[in-house]
Amino acid sequence: MILYCATGNPGKLREFRGAVGMAWQIEPLPELDRIPAPEETGLTIEQNAILKARYYADYAGDRPLFAEDSGIEVNALGGAPGVYSARFAGSHGDDDANNRVLLDRLMDAGDRGARYVAVIALVLPGGELHTFRGTVEGEIAPVPRGSGGFGYDPLFYYPPFGATFAEVPAEQKWNVSHRGRAVEKMMTFLSGSG
Repeated sequence: MILYCATGNPGKLREFRGAVGMAWQIEPLPELDRIPAPEETGLTIEQNAILKARYYADYAGDRPLFAEDSGIEVNALGGAPGVYSARFAGSHGDDDANNRVLLDRLMDAGDRGARYVAVIALVLPGGELHTFRGTVEGEIAPVPRGSGGFGYDPLFYYPPFGATFAEVPAEQKWNVSHRGRAVEKMMTFLSGSG
């Protein structure tokens, strides 16, 4: 069964596809690149996920659709960048610049604790909405390490691995990641409702 995903981020799409079983096939929403993106005006990660899911569901016909929003919350920054993670340095999606700004802001911080947060908003045909939240705790490394992943992965140190998310294989990261946990909750729900 096809489940539409409202993301143009190839890294996220790869992760989503790698997470689902044989019962579901995740596809980007058709013509997504031609649909004007909604303004992400939510004040929280959950609000933005819901906003995007409701907006794109109007283009999904009779298929279920999900949208995801995620970010990193850093203790020393009072939970920032949070909902502004993708545009922390100003322009949307500049991972290297976002990482540099984060390191600059943490230069003298004693507490480098952080968590990744992901919220998936699923809209079923007919408009029924469900949200699924996943988190993973870690800390911000003093310098970027590793070449895998995307976003803040080179800085997100996960103590049980003894490595950043960018230093481990995608499958290993997925098993503990915020996004993986949110998708697992969504797939459990879909298995029970389908």
